[in-house]
Amino acid sequence: MLLCIDTGNTNTVFSVWDGTKFLTTLRTATEHQRTSDQYFVWFSTLMEHHGLPIEIDEVIISSTVPRVVFNLRVLADRYFNCRPIVVGKPDCLLPNPPRVDPAAQVGPDRLVNTAGAFDRHGGDLIVVDFGTATTFDVVSKDGAYIGGVIAPGVNLSLEALHLAAAALPHVDITKPQRVIGTNTVACMQSGVFWGYIGLVREICGRILAERDRPMKIIGTGGLAPLFSQGDVLFDMIEDDLTMHGLTVIHRYNKENR
Repeated sequence: MLLCIDTGNTNTVFSVWDGTKFLTTLRTATEHQRTSDQYFVWFSTLMEHHGLPIEIDEVIISSTVPRVVFNLRVLADRYFNCRPIVVGKPDCLLPNPPRVDPAAQVGPDRLVNTAGAFDRHGGDLIVVDFGTATTFDVVSKDGAYIGGVIAPGVNLSLEALHLAAAALPHVDITKPQRVIGTNTVACMQSGVFWGYIGLVREICGRILAERDRPMKIIGTGGLAPLFSQGDVLFDMIEDDLTMHGLTVIHRYNKENR
């Protein structure tokens, strides 16, 4: 079985792939102090809780937090007796290498989303990922990542608003009943909700105009379904796009080494 690990700035997700389907997906807060032993205790306890065997043969890692990679490598070596594939490292092969500026660093999460989206939908795509940052990944006809856009994430924007303005409370993002809020919380929720719908629509529209060709828009990340309630923003929403991309890259490395 394959253990897919996706580490973001906020959460780390473990998914177990048996070759045909994901058996379980487990989520924990990203903490760079967490040791390999702590990861294993957490992982093995939840696997036993779900009645699943801990029979991991291979591991693939995507991490936007470099400081956690070492302990995840140790986890794979010490407890699963394997050398993990780490997306973005020189020894990790990609189905379609990115075409960006020389020496430019492309986030592993963007490479993984590109691979997963191209495998499912073909080329000419815009992948909108609602994470700690809201990212727009442009995928060419042949499946290569060719650039994109990075904007502040939804929760990051709300937190910044709360911290910078003493009178404004912390609020949860939700679709407001009306655009015009009649209290502070409703005003903030409306501004963030409709503001991000405008952001996604405008940026995707400008990408489409710049590329001058039909493109599918794929939404992913936990908030994608929420924002699709406000407008027709996406051709499709993918809940497991990143994890699927990890299985695609893992398969490509097994077949081409």
